[in-house]
Amino acid sequence: MQIGDLSRNAGVNVETIRYYERAGVLPVPARQGNGRRIYGEADVRRLGFIRHARDLGFDLQSIRTLLALQEQPEASCTDASRIAQAQLDEVERRLSKLQSLRAELSRMVDECQKGVVAECRVIEALNTSPF
Repeated sequence: MQIGDLSRNAGVNVETIRYYERAGVLPVPARQGNGRRIYGEADVRRLGFIRHARDLGFDLQSIRTLLALQEQPEASCTDASRIAQAQLDEVERRLSKLQSLRAELSRMVDECQKGVVAECRVIEALNTSPF
């Protein structure tokens, strides 16, 4: 199949496919005599794996490692577990930060009297930087 077919089958933009090839998480494909890339079902599956991992927030280095581990079915999954735990820890950190942001924004909105800007609690709160 050609790159457009791979794009449709995997639900990934053509430029994303090229980027993943340059980044080394998708192998450089064989080419036809006219220079067009040729892909197979294994590329669709690999791209699906990459896309799902990206949706879960894994960075490309982690994905490279996970892909390499996938090729060793008898190996220990300790590294895969460690990578997933690190990602979970990062998600928890972001959730905590988002909850703090939500509380602060909620406080700002609740305190707003919707009067004039000179007395606006939202503007006032933004002017008092915590940094």
